[in-house]
Amino acid sequence: MVRKYFGTDGIRGLANGDKLTPDLAMRVGMAAGHKFVRGEHRNRVVIGKDTRRSGYMIENALGAGFTAVGMDVYFLGPMPTPAVAMLTRSLRADLGVMISASHNPFDDNGIKLFRPDGYKLSDDLELEIESLIDSDMGKLLAHGRDIGRAYRDEEARTRYIEYAKRTLPRGADLGGLRVVLDCANGAAYKVAPVALWELGAEVFTIGDKPDGFNINDKVGSTAPEAVSAKVKEVRADIGIALDGDADRVIIIDEKGDVIDGDQFMAVIAQSWLEREMLTGGGIVATVMSNLGLERYLGSLGLTLERTQVGDRYVLEAMRAKGFNVGGEQSGHIILSDFTTTGDGLVAALQLLSVLKQQERTVSEICARFAKVPQLLRSVKFKSGKPLEHKQVIAAIAEGEALLGTGGRLVVRASGTEPVIRVMGEADDAALVSSVVAQIEAAIRDVA
Repeated sequence: MVRKYFGTDGIRGLANGDKLTPDLAMRVGMAAGHKFVRGEHRNRVVIGKDTRRSGYMIENALGAGFTAVGMDVYFLGPMPTPAVAMLTRSLRADLGVMISASHNPFDDNGIKLFRPDGYKLSDDLELEIESLIDSDMGKLLAHGRDIGRAYRDEEARTRYIEYAKRTLPRGADLGGLRVVLDCANGAAYKVAPVALWELGAEVFTIGDKPDGFNINDKVGSTAPEAVSAKVKEVRADIGIALDGDADRVIIIDEKGDVIDGDQFMAVIAQSWLEREMLTGGGIVATVMSNLGLERYLGSLGLTLERTQVGDRYVLEAMRAKGFNVGGEQSGHIILSDFTTTGDGLVAALQLLSVLKQQERTVSEICARFAKVPQLLRSVKFKSGKPLEHKQVIAAIAEGEALLGTGGRLVVRASGTEPVIRVMGEADDAALVSSVVAQIEAAIRDVA
C-alpha cells in the first residue's frame, strides 16, 4: 500500500506546505491517540520538539488532537529525539512524539511517533493511523470528563541529563578534558552542555543560541567546519557535533579532522569487547560502511552485519539477532543497552570515557583501521526507474565483475529525492573511480 503521509522516518515536509499543516497535526494526534488509548488509567502522551519556529504551531495542534480523544498531554519543550524515546518509557506514557525534521533546514518540520516501549512504530501501525487520518474522526471524540488535559513537564530535562550520565561507569569523571560541543542550535542546546559540565569536562559550546530559524545553519553535524575551527581555536581535546534533533553525532579530533561513524563504532566495539559488554559477536552497520571496518572487526574475531541504509533497518537487525552496537557511517550510533534509537550525546560519552581512560589523543584512538578507497556519487534523474533499464543493469554487472570479491559496489535509489547513489570501494582507487564513472554514465544516458 502506498503511504500518503508517513515516510522512512515519520511524517516530514515543509511546515504549512502541501502536507504538514496544523490540520494534519491535529488529525495525527486524534488518530494516533485513538490507537493508543487503552485500559482504565489516564492515558498519556509526551511531546518533545526541536527549536524550529513551526514547532509551537505543531505541538499545539497535536495537543488539541490528543486531548480531543481523551489523552493527557505532557509537553517537554526542546528535547533530543532519544530523550523523548527514553521519557516515553520512563514516564510510562502510552505514546511519545518528537516534532523535528532532524538535519533539514528550519522551514521543514516533522512528526515522529514512539510506542510505549520507546521504539518507533511499525509500518503496519503507521498505515492504520493513515487510514484513520482520512476518515470521519467525529466518532473518535471524547466527551465530558474523558477529554484530556495538557501539562508542561519542567523536570524532563533533568531526567534525561541524569539518565545520560548514568550510561557511563559509576564514578566516571571527565575532568581535564577540553570539549567543544556544537548543538546545531537544535534540540540538545539545553541538556547536552549541562551533562558534559556536570561530568567534569571543560565545555566550549557553539550552536547553543537558537532563534527559531538558525537550526543546522552552518553548525552541527552537517557543517563540521564550525566545530573544527573552534577545536583549533581553543586547543580542545575533542569536538562533538550533534544534529538538529541530537540523534546523530560527528566527532572532530584535536587536529580539527572529522572522524566518521565507522571509526567511532570500531572504538566502541573494541571497548565493549574488552569490558565483556558486547553482544551478538559483532556490530550492525549499513551497506555504506567502509570495507576497512569489516576487516578490522574480523581481526578481533567479530562480524559486521550489513543492512540497507537507514537507522531503523540497523535497529531491526540488532533486535532480531542480539547485537547491542550498531549505526551508520553518517553518525547515527545505536547502543541498545541504553537507547531505543540513535543518541548523539550517549554515544559521545562512550568515546569520552575511552579518551579519559587511555590518555591518548582522539586521532590516535580513532585510527583503528585504514579506510579502503571508497567513492560515492549521486546521479540525479528526472523521471522513470533508471535502475530497471537494461543498459544500467549491464553496467552494474560489469562493475561488480571488475571489482571482484575484494571490492564492493552499492547502487541504490534515494528514498527522499530523485537521485541514484553509486558507491564503489576496493583497494585499487583507480579501478573504483573507473567503475563508478561507467555506472554514472549509464544512468545519465537513460535518465
